[in-house]
Amino acid sequence: MNSSLKDKLAVLPDKPGCYLMKNEEGEIIYVGKAKVLKNRVRSYFTGSHDGKTQLLVSEIADFEYIVVSSAIEALILECNLIKKHNPRYNVRLMDDKTYPYIKITNEAQPRLEITRKVLKDKARYFGPYANSGAASEVKKLLDRLYPLRKCKTMPKQVCLYYHLGQCLAPCVYEVEAAENQRLVEEIARFLDGGHEEMKKQLTEKMQQAAENMEFERAKEYRDQIRSIEAVMEKQKVTFTDTVDRDIIGFSVEKGWMCVQVFYMRQGKMIERDTTSFPYYGGEKEDFMSYVSQFYFDKQNALPREILLPEESDPELLAEWLGVKVHAPKRGKKRELVQMASENARIALQEKFALMSKDDARTIQAVHNLGHILGIGTPHRIEAFDNSNIQGTEPVSAMVVFTDGRPDKKEYRKFKIKSVEGPDDYGSMREVVRRRYTRLLKENQTLPDLIVIDGGKGQISAAMDVLENELGLYIPVCGLAKDEKHKTAQLLYGNPPEPVELKRDSYEFYLLQRVQDEVHRFAITFHRQARTKTMLSSQLDDIPGIGEKRRKLLFQHFGSLKKMKEATVEDFRQLGIGDKLAREIIAHLRKM
Repeated sequence: MNSSLKDKLAVLPDKPGCYLMKNEEGEIIYVGKAKVLKNRVRSYFTGSHDGKTQLLVSEIADFEYIVVSSAIEALILECNLIKKHNPRYNVRLMDDKTYPYIKITNEAQPRLEITRKVLKDKARYFGPYANSGAASEVKKLLDRLYPLRKCKTMPKQVCLYYHLGQCLAPCVYEVEAAENQRLVEEIARFLDGGHEEMKKQLTEKMQQAAENMEFERAKEYRDQIRSIEAVMEKQKVTFTDTVDRDIIGFSVEKGWMCVQVFYMRQGKMIERDTTSFPYYGGEKEDFMSYVSQFYFDKQNALPREILLPEESDPELLAEWLGVKVHAPKRGKKRELVQMASENARIALQEKFALMSKDDARTIQAVHNLGHILGIGTPHRIEAFDNSNIQGTEPVSAMVVFTDGRPDKKEYRKFKIKSVEGPDDYGSMREVVRRRYTRLLKENQTLPDLIVIDGGKGQISAAMDVLENELGLYIPVCGLAKDEKHKTAQLLYGNPPEPVELKRDSYEFYLLQRVQDEVHRFAITFHRQARTKTMLSSQLDDIPGIGEKRRKLLFQHFGSLKKMKEATVEDFRQLGIGDKLAREIIAHLRKM
């Protein structure tokens, strides 16, 4: 640990807050919260840790912290910081899976719609539903029962819904706000479990109509009752009450955490959400971090009750969300939480079992590929790709696969120095020369196979440098793409010739993964390089912006667009005065 870190650890406050861990490049790699910053942050640098946490600690070169006044403020700030910085060691919502909700819009003439986005727009949201089909069925039922506005854009005359009695036609007739509010409240009660009361009212109307010998109307009421039963009572009741609740459990194994959320609506289990991810902090802390992020953008569509495992922190979440949050210790609710946790445990076991089988297949594919090429097993594969979109900022990237798995700590980026413009062959020569000259000089391990993203010309350029300049005889193959830019052909030999490889083989799949990964890495690096150059050139004309400030601005904002949209206050965080900040904003907004 360097002396600077020791000094900062020594003066940490005894207060709640958030801390941001940084690597040598100043990148924020982990965000955490603490009730006592001094104790939590120091714990990373004292005692022993397991492998995954040690990996995080080994990258920490600096940290900063933000003091807040309470644990609840730390929780909210942590969610915001994770969303802003997207640190790679934090527990994150890795997939963008969303479920449909029914929304009552916040308009003078409200209407119903189905949405997958819960916004802070004062609308009312109900759900989630198992799928869009289930949500659509409920909405259709509500559209028949309650005559709210149906059209998204107001027409100039009444439509069919009005004649069917399913719309009050605010496009033509004045509808009082009180009437709209009454309908909204009835719909809300219906969706909150009040459909039984609606059935009771319709049954009474049906009987009255029958007594009055109004059989057509009685049939309409009967059909509405059947619709409610068909749509709202499909699923097996799994709880005695009709409170909307989320049941959350988790399990951990081998550095991975699985979280399962069971959605129970009106006493019925309607859906299950499963997410697995590697975690680096404590089990409780990272579980609560995940749950906090899970509800961060859903505060307009919360259930009445959330059930968590005993080892969680329900009081903190309850204070923030304003709903009941329990960690039940007995009874049916505890059984439901245990069921969620048990499902999470089984999901992790299945994941590792599948990974084990996949590992075996991958290793076999590596062995088979070596056999096909006649080179022995290529345990270490290094792959190269050039990127010079529109002829600007030519760069190259290299990825490493060890026993068929990406080895990301071994990835390397290259800015092309000796080649002007889009010269793939020249770029390939330069990068291969630089890479393997360095490995020879430092006596590092050489690859068993080099993969070039390209055809015969790129392969020949790489082989010429290796054999004629460096005296290295490392097997080199190329991956040619088809007109759809998909992996189409493996090229190998001197001169390079197509190698027969079945498209559905694991060997072909392995090469696809290698090519996709090196292409992704190269494109990402090229975009970063172009953005940095554009940002730098745009700032060169502003007095008071030197290299140090230019770099600081780039690291903080990341793009010209974000800098243009920033406020003077945003620049204060970087130590830039208001006058200069206004000049920067004005200059960029003229461009």
